[in-house]
Amino acid sequence: MLRRMTYPESLKTRKEIEKPITGLLDMDVIRRIGHNEIVEITTSVLITWHDGKSRLCGDFRSLNNYTKADRYPIPRIPHALDKLAKAKYITKMFCMKVFHQNGVKQTPSN
Repeated sequence: MLRRMTYPESLKTRKEIEKPITGLLDMDVIRRIGHNEIVEITTSVLITWHDGKSRLCGDFRSLNNYTKADRYPIPRIPHALDKLAKAKYITKMFCMKVFHQNGVKQTPSN
């Protein structure tokens, strides 16, 4: 297991971090790892907004060493709008859990 230093946090902050992690575990977005699994662990940071709400963020900079570059550029907006004009149905994604809505195929090589 590859470990990272965690950022200093209070007991109150640690309890606040546990809430979204429990939710992600319940949604099967993340899973607990075994003691013998080799994984890259990132640190979590709790961001508190001016209205008192908080959001859990991950410091994923260390994963850049393992990430393959995506060579497919974002489509041009006029081209995308032309395709939408011909669409029979238009849907939208639920953006509450932004990055957790699309599954990633897990393979032994990843």
